[in-house]
Amino acid sequence: SGAEWFLVFTCLAIAVALFFPNLNSIAMVSVVGAITAVGYCTLIWVLSISMGRPHGVSYDPSKASTSDVGRIRGILNAFGIIALAFRGHNVVLEIQGTMPSSSKHPSREPMWRGVTMSYIVIGLCLFPLAIGGYWAYGNTLAANGGMLSTFPKFHRYKNPKIVMGIIYFLIVINSLSSFQIYAMPVFDNLELRYTSKKKKPCPRWLRAGFRVFFGGLTFFVAVALPFLGSLAPLIGGLTLPLTFAYPCFMWILIKKPRPKSAMWYLNLGLGCSGMVLSVLLVAAAVWTIASKGIDANFFNPH
Repeated sequence: SGAEWFLVFTCLAIAVALFFPNLNSIAMVSVVGAITAVGYCTLIWVLSISMGRPHGVSYDPSKASTSDVGRIRGILNAFGIIALAFRGHNVVLEIQGTMPSSSKHPSREPMWRGVTMSYIVIGLCLFPLAIGGYWAYGNTLAANGGMLSTFPKFHRYKNPKIVMGIIYFLIVINSLSSFQIYAMPVFDNLELRYTSKKKKPCPRWLRAGFRVFFGGLTFFVAVALPFLGSLAPLIGGLTLPLTFAYPCFMWILIKKPRPKSAMWYLNLGLGCSGMVLSVLLVAAAVWTIASKGIDANFFNPH
């Protein structure tokens, strides 16, 4: 069942986490995650295009939505999902906090290069997947699961089992890597609280306990709320200011440009635009949930 596979994944993720004590130690994990992401995304869109479009594929927007309002709502929801895809802002700050920095060699310079390369990799994964996937499947793309659900639906029996196995293997490895990257700041903060209070290093058994506790918590949430993926547009809209608004306001507060100068207006305008876009995305997501409903299958993962 779904809960059993969630448990298997959680146990694997905890076992892997035991080998990495802090953020500095997971550089290779991040590399593996990036390679596997590029690998399975590329395999899916290349195979989808090479195998041609299934019968009955349509690109008519009217078949996806029957009204102009519905289309606008769908576009805003898509922006919310894209915003969620370019997530990881808290992890970026945590990583930069662990880097050495000085007035001559500020950490923002290598961090900027790293973030730029990261988003280039994300773009190389997602944009071909979106464009190729829409060309191949049109309006038959699954609402939940996207290409990961649609590709097996049409081509499961047309591809050798080893190809499907490689795709699923890469997805699992990528998910395990992502778990380490997003969980490590939590582990670091828990250990920091302990060392600050006890004034001594965190023992190995307690470090393992933190990982088991957090893994158990994520397993509980995954089983209790398996429909969280359906809330991607809403979550994306809520987190969008972290990318498009707060940095602009922070720049104004830190750099203190001359009021009403070009840079002051530029950052203020971008920040306000980000906040307005966030409100629109959240409103569209809530509207979609209210009109279409949501399969709130508590404690019943499929």
